[in-house]
Amino acid sequence: MAFELPRRLSPSKVSSFRDCALAFRFSTIDRLPEPPSLSATKGTLVHAALERLFCLPAPDRTVDAALACLADAFTALRPEPDVAGLALEGDAEAALVADADRLVRNYFLLEDPRSFEPIGVELRLQVEVAGLELVGVIDRLELDAAGELVVTDYKTGRAPTERHEHRRLGGVHFYSLLCEELFGRRPARVQLLHLQEPVALTALPSDQSTQGLRARVGAIWQAVERACATEDFRPRPGPLCDWCSFQAYCPAFGGDPADAAEAAEAAAAGATATGEAVASGHDGVGARAGSPVLVAAP
Repeated sequence: MAFELPRRLSPSKVSSFRDCALAFRFSTIDRLPEPPSLSATKGTLVHAALERLFCLPAPDRTVDAALACLADAFTALRPEPDVAGLALEGDAEAALVADADRLVRNYFLLEDPRSFEPIGVELRLQVEVAGLELVGVIDRLELDAAGELVVTDYKTGRAPTERHEHRRLGGVHFYSLLCEELFGRRPARVQLLHLQEPVALTALPSDQSTQGLRARVGAIWQAVERACATEDFRPRPGPLCDWCSFQAYCPAFGGDPADAAEAAEAAAAGATATGEAVASGHDGVGARAGSPVLVAAP
């Protein structure tokens, strides 16, 4: 019996399938929940702080204001599963907040948030392209001095090596495609702000890059369709396995993939019984604190 096709693709799901088809199956097809991780929670916290910062009037977007936004975000997120599930106490919790504090301060080394006005923050875009539903959440969308669209994505992990820069920028090119389809305007610039180093990576979308992205997304979707039809999602052992939460079900580690669907059903039943919401892997868009905000129409 063939697997059910996912309803849509997002940048994270494109990357997931490319990295390991079996991990893609576990998260997107089986919808196997993943335990909270320190790095993901830190990213959610920093994103929530910057979202709050850009809801302030431009003159008020100072470092002190950003740190106050961080404190507010942590208060709001503290009871949520991603934070509460980590069971952090004392020094461990203080270390998480201190690291997030450092990343928020590093943001101000990359740009002055008082110098421009976003038109959208944490903006969820969804569009159908050639029969395939594409979805993504843009961290920030703005107009530059010439009135052109600019897409910005924040990253709280380490910046990629020069060898992997092009691949990492693929996500923001995906957002550029969404903007072009929805607004009829291709962004003049897409940028990744890596807050660890800190360093900014910038690319200029073009006809060639957009056509190339369409072709890559189409090829990945065809591969997903084949894998679902044949029930053939193969693992791809490598360095990423060290951070994978699905090892118990992976044959590369002695696991049985058939157990994943059963575990997902049990987790869903348990969450329903306790009144918790189970995040569906179909969207491929991680939930973040706060609601998507559209400040103005482009």
